Amino acid sequence: MAEMKLLVIGAGGRMGRMLVKAVDAEPQTRLSGALERAGAPGLGQDPGTLAGVGAAGLAITDDLETALVGADGILDFTAPEATLAMARIAGERGLVHIIGTTGFTPDQFAALREVSRGARVVQSGNMSLGVNLLASLVRRAARSLGADWDIEVLEMHHRMKVDAPSGTALLLGEAAASGRGIDLGAHSVRSRDGQTGARPVGDIGFATLRGGTVIGDHSVIFAGEGERIELAHRAEDRGLFARGAIRAALWVRDQPPGYYTMSDVLGLAD
Repeated sequence: MAEMKLLVIGAGGRMGRMLVKAVDAEPQTRLSGALERAGAPGLGQDPGTLAGVGAAGLAITDDLETALVGADGILDFTAPEATLAMARIAGERGLVHIIGTTGFTPDQFAALREVSRGARVVQSGNMSLGVNLLASLVRRAARSLGADWDIEVLEMHHRMKVDAPSGTALLLGEAAASGRGIDLGAHSVRSRDGQTGARPVGDIGFATLRGGTVIGDHSVIFAGEGERIELAHRAEDRGLFARGAIRAALWVRDQPPGYYTMSDVLGLAD
């Protein structure tokens, strides 16, 4: 099969460089373009050299049309507004669009699905195999345990992370809510302070920690009468998210246009 040509958005940033490395490491993919915002530090540099994998023979640009030339797919771990704009283009051109962006509002999620029609989209709050397996286990545990078991999602990330709870924490919360057959928005508790009263039955709580250089720690706690179950994942290498994105791109290029998640890619959908 012909190699897949991929455009990396935000190629000069920390995650962008990881994506460039992952594209370089996969024999079935090739870097076809590298895009950055106007004024970004990496503009004009070779993305391969910047990522430490050797020259890719192209330059990071802020010109979208130049970056898109020849691309089969887009790897996008940027910001909600930028991803929405890119989704429109992917939908119009029938491209693969791999979305690791987090921090979407419910309205933005709805808009993303609408504007990306015609594209092959894989979107996930986390691209790692381990996290998506964890979500599957959380869904099954929530389905099996009664509503008298309290569910709490705990996450910690580095001090520079700008959204909370993390996209992964919300993914796990959605998995728990799905297992219970309830709407997360109606049963989600994002903060507690002061005289909160007793914990309502059926709520799914979130706790957020920020500090240091933590890549991503997530735990889902099921607390029952006299016993507790904890399911957890610790990310030790940011490259695992990039490798998951490459796997998603190679999988979805053979699928019909539509909106997919990593559960589909990994065959974990119930």
